[in-house]
Parts: sequence; structure tokens; C-alpha cells
Amino acid sequence: MRNLEILKEEDKEVLDVARISVDQEGKQGKKKLYIESYGCQMNFSDSEIVTSILQENGFATTSQYEEADVILLNTCAIRDNAEQKVRNRLKNFIPIKKKKPETVVGVLGCMAERLKTKFLEEEKIVDIVAGPDSYRDLPNLVDEAEDGQKAINVFLSRDETYADISPVRLNSNGVTAFVSIMRGCDNMCSFCVVPFTRGRERSRDPYSILKECQDLLDNGYKEVTLLGQNVDSYKWTSEDASEKVNFAQLLERVALINPELRVRFSTSHPKDITDEVLYTMGKYENICNYIHLPAQSGNSAVLKRMNRTYDREWYINRIDAIHRILGYDCGISQDMIAGFCSETEEEHQDTLSLMEYVKYDYGYMFAYSERPGTPAAKKYVDDISAEVKQRRLSEIIALQMKHSLERNEMAVGQVHKVLLEGFSKRSEDFLHGRNDQNKMVIIPRGNHKKGEYVQVLITGCTSATLKGEVVAG
Repeated sequence: MRNLEILKEEDKEVLDVARISVDQEGKQGKKKLYIESYGCQMNFSDSEIVTSILQENGFATTSQYEEADVILLNTCAIRDNAEQKVRNRLKNFIPIKKKKPETVVGVLGCMAERLKTKFLEEEKIVDIVAGPDSYRDLPNLVDEAEDGQKAINVFLSRDETYADISPVRLNSNGVTAFVSIMRGCDNMCSFCVVPFTRGRERSRDPYSILKECQDLLDNGYKEVTLLGQNVDSYKWTSEDASEKVNFAQLLERVALINPELRVRFSTSHPKDITDEVLYTMGKYENICNYIHLPAQSGNSAVLKRMNRTYDREWYINRIDAIHRILGYDCGISQDMIAGFCSETEEEHQDTLSLMEYVKYDYGYMFAYSERPGTPAAKKYVDDISAEVKQRRLSEIIALQMKHSLERNEMAVGQVHKVLLEGFSKRSEDFLHGRNDQNKMVIIPRGNHKKGEYVQVLITGCTSATLKGEVVAG
């Protein structure tokens, strides 16, 4: 789901800003949509749903916001840094509104849901505010905005999954795709706004998931990533209660579509990941040997304040189960928060010692950012100074870089199966792809092309990337 990367303080989003658009400008007479996504992969997936809905209502898309009739930003609210980037980005559209006042500017997603009407008051340029469960209403909201009204829909649903909507694959590499299997979150971690911005958990009909995955395979895709805020809590029951499907069973059904279709998933919650899931992973070669298992802290007292509902020992038990069932070469990545409320130096050291125990392949690391309205903001004092947060974060990042290099060095001399996804960012003389453990691999282009599986002898590495050459399979 992610490139092998380590996020620094200035890149606090789970995934940094990404512009997602696809050109269909040859369609005469159609209004043009421009959309950008910020934050997590669920937002990227949602933008594909939004585009599908608006295309069905007569829109074409453009990669140039200056040419758009409707500009949409799909936003993240996980940290203040993410919200400030959106506010700064909106300033770029002020000249467009002055030149073409009829241009509609909308803010979607978690930031819209969190701020609601306040957003319209604070950002005068914004015409539409739409939460994650209101995308079917976007054509109506656009109509209202075009009539000169401010339009808002932040209703949270208990059953909306968009299961019947075929996403438009935006800026697709034609090889990998996200497939949303559930929406919302019930976990109520004290630091997190997601339960308030995305609502309660609800799982999508497995048959619609399988159909979407089959359609992707039929259209040349070679890999799907099953998405959810907490995929391991996926539970679906038929209307007559005659059939029940949990995540391990869904994972197996997707794997059985075709052995050439790689399967990944994200994100797992330590309280929910089961041995059944791990054994299912081990049973099928096309289920990738990689798990993103956010810890957030290595100290039990901090985890309790975070309301993570597990302690250090439980988390280590799950790591040990991964090693026992899938082996030590299973890729594991983490999320860590530095400087949570009242975190002592000893508690911080417990995070570092957990990292030493696990030796994660890579991680996503952040300084704690208090979010208004969360249980932590109401119950605890954000009493760790910015300087201490930054120092602790730097220590976490430095240790992760050390472990990432160590883990990558273990791959040197080994042969890995790699799915090629496209040209290297630095040169079209090289291709990039990912191995089973979700690590980025760079190879000379030769006669190879994206979408191929190749066997690669790893000849070198950095802390972020593996380098190699194709060998006979």
C-alpha cells in the first residue's frame, strides 16, 4: 500500500499530498472536474468513487485546475499539519475564482466532516462541504453551488459502503489498485478523529468486493490492496443470517480468484489480527507476506491513555505469532506517536525497546498533534514540549532507519519475486516494483515492462530501496 518510506516531522500525513486526476478533455460540452486527495489511502479510494459519481452525472475530468468547472479537495484531519496544507492549497484557487467566479470549489472528506459549517465561515472561497458518507449527493451540492448557494452535507451513515459504485481508477498505473472493504471505525483511540469523521464500522458485501477484484484482473491489474480503517474487524452477515464472512475468509476468497492476482491489505489493528488471518496468509502464495501493524507506543501505560485496548505484552504476542506462523522474513511496518500526553522519558524508552524487539521494515512516525474534540483533548493535557517531542521523534526515526537498513541488507544475495509497477522516478532506464514484503525494488529496464512478475537477485540496498537484476525464473 505504501512505498518504503519514513515520514519526517514535516510530512505528518500517513501519505503526503497527492494530486489525482485523469484527462478526458476531448468530450465536448462536458463540465470538467479536478480533484486532489490528501492523507490516507482511503481518501485516494474515495476520490475514485467521487469521480465515478460525477462522471455518471455528465462530468469529464482534467489534470489542470485552471480549466476546471469544479475543484474538489479530498481532505485529511488526522493532524493539524494536514489541515494547514489544505488551507494553504485553497489560496492557490483564489485567482481562479476572481477570474471565473462561477468555478465551484469544494472540500470533501474528514476535514469537511470535522469542521462542517465552520469551514464555510472560515474559508470564503469554499462553496461545498461534503463528508465521507455524502458523495452520492455531490451532483445536487454542485447544482446548489452553481445557483450561488453554499452547499453542505455532512450526514454520517450507518450503512453507506458505496458497494454498487465502480471506481474510476485515477492516474492508475494499470497494475495495482485499492479496493475498499469496509468504512468507519469503532475503536475510539483517544487521539484519533476518525470515528467522528468517518462514522461507525460497516462491512461491504463480499460478493461486490470479489466482483470488483475480478473486474480489475480482467482489465489487466495484477494486485489489489484491501482497505479499511481496521480490516481485521471485517464482518458481514447476509440478510437472512445464513452466511457470515470474517476477514480471514474474505482474504481467502480474494486469493482464490486467481493465483496471478497479488493480494495486500491495510490496516490491521493489534487487538483484532488473528492466527486465522496469519494462517490464511501462509496458505496462499499470492497473499503478500507483509503486515502493517501500528503500535503507536511501546509502553502499556501510554497505550492505556491512548485507549488502544491492548498492552505491550499483547502486541508482542501478535508479533511472535507472525514470526511463528509466517517466519521472520514477513515484512512488518509500524505507526508510532512521539510525545503523547504526559509521556515520560522511561515510557519513550519503552517505544525504542519495542522497536529493537520487532525490528520493523519501515514505519510512519509522528509527533503527537492534539485534535479538538477527541477524548485525549478533553481528558489529558498536551504537556510535552515541542522540543522534547521533536527530539523523541528524531530518535524514533533514526532507530527505524537503522532497522530498515538492517532488514534490507538481509535481502542482499537473495532472489525475490517482484511485480513491476512502472518507471523509476529518477530514470526511465530503470523500472520499479515491490516484492512480497512491500519493499521497493529497482532494476535495469532491459526488455521488461510494467505488469510483469520477475525474479530479481538483490545486489544492493539503501534503508529505503532494494536494487537488483533480473535472473531466470
